[in-house]
Amino acid sequence: MSSKVLSAATIGLSSELIEIEADTVSAGLHQFNIVGLPDAAVKEARDRVGAAIRNSKFRPPHQCGRVTINLAPADLKKEGPIYDLPIALGFLLATRQIKFDHRDKMFLGELSLDGKVRPVKGILPTTILARDRGIKELYVPSENAAEASIIREVSVFPVDNLISLVLHLSSQEKITPADPIDLENFFSDENYSVNMSFIKGQEHAKRALEIAAAGGHNVILNGPPGSGKTLLAKTMASILPKLSIDEALEVTKIFSVAGQLPRGTALMTRRQFRSPHHSASAVSLVGGGTYPKPGEISLAHRGILFLDEFPEFARSVLENLRQPLEDGLITVSRAQGTLEFPARFTLVAAMNPCPCGNASDPEKVCTCSPASVIKYQRKISGPILDRIDLHVEVPRIKFEKLAADSPQETSESIRSRVENARAIQKERFKNSPIVANSEMGNEEIKNFCRLDETCATLMKNVVSKYYLSARGYYRIIKVARTIADLAGSPEIKPAHIAESIQYRFKTE
Repeated sequence: MSSKVLSAATIGLSSELIEIEADTVSAGLHQFNIVGLPDAAVKEARDRVGAAIRNSKFRPPHQCGRVTINLAPADLKKEGPIYDLPIALGFLLATRQIKFDHRDKMFLGELSLDGKVRPVKGILPTTILARDRGIKELYVPSENAAEASIIREVSVFPVDNLISLVLHLSSQEKITPADPIDLENFFSDENYSVNMSFIKGQEHAKRALEIAAAGGHNVILNGPPGSGKTLLAKTMASILPKLSIDEALEVTKIFSVAGQLPRGTALMTRRQFRSPHHSASAVSLVGGGTYPKPGEISLAHRGILFLDEFPEFARSVLENLRQPLEDGLITVSRAQGTLEFPARFTLVAAMNPCPCGNASDPEKVCTCSPASVIKYQRKISGPILDRIDLHVEVPRIKFEKLAADSPQETSESIRSRVENARAIQKERFKNSPIVANSEMGNEEIKNFCRLDETCATLMKNVVSKYYLSARGYYRIIKVARTIADLAGSPEIKPAHIAESIQYRFKTE
């Protein structure tokens, strides 16, 4: 007898419907075969499922002759232990040990040897698939129930073990569905361990980070050791606006697929601050692998990617940032297929001016030779620097500012201005997928960044004097648009253009 149970496979950040077909033949020697392009983890389900069924007091596969499990469609690669639970149910249906209406039901979960159901990754994309396909009931491990309950249109049933699920499906003991989650309750005031008020001086750098946060612009901090570059980068997270519900769902989906959603967390409500070490490989940064998974740049989606000691990263690794810095996504191509992961992050890079770090310090002597300084700075290519909007010099803090007791502006105060600027941008781009000024294309720049004659003349002089690229020209205008938003100005004024120009690398 044959049976069919629904499950799902996660491909990139989306899911595909999988039909678990089970067929049993009592004649002949025992065999338990799983077909349909399973990976090693799926093949090992034979042992897990067999032990779980036996320990749940059902007739195990080795007493049922030949058992064949087909994961359809057969041309789609299946990976992970997510199919244990539906395979077990398909077998029990095929051997007539249980009976239930399998239509409009989807099952996910890993089985332990004693029949308990363990959590799996990729639950949120699967729940979205169930909603889109009109599947009414989703059965997931209890630890994943909160994550699945974000999608209100699907009834989510938390499953602890195989026996309780069978009793529920047989209408003997009902499992109470998880309560739908009110997403608004997740967003509350966030407490950060760092605050802009901790930083003495560095008003120019703070202003640049405020602009970067308001418009989603990339920034590089250049200065001697100990000037506060790392602390500035960490405090930038405290002035970013809160995630919207749509942005939170995007980030949660990425972390769910990557298997990095913190235990007990249903929704990622904080913008991420990712800080990979400079020894990170290209795959760990941009994503990939035999079965491509999101990398650090995708885990930093809608948040901050902080690259400390920027020139110490391998040049080949940094060059992989070109596409995501420009397009906000990364395309990973492997023999298994081509996948796209979102990567709309704010890059914050920090570097020293030379190997010893003192080249820009007026009170310390640089011990590096001119050749070593040039070699050090050339580790970062021109195309990468051209994609960074704000180039900020972070000087060494003098004693007078370190010892001063004058109050510094808090992150909360700066964040309020950033949120006001983001509100202006939200209204400006309400009919498009664009969230911040940094994402504008040529058409949006044409419509929302009109320059008067004085501003146009100023830009013409800058382009002629510093030989700016077309990308550099448009990035200056986008930063000026953000500065105008912070000032509450509907028009870009010459002062906004002038402030934006000072942050370009070639004008320093």
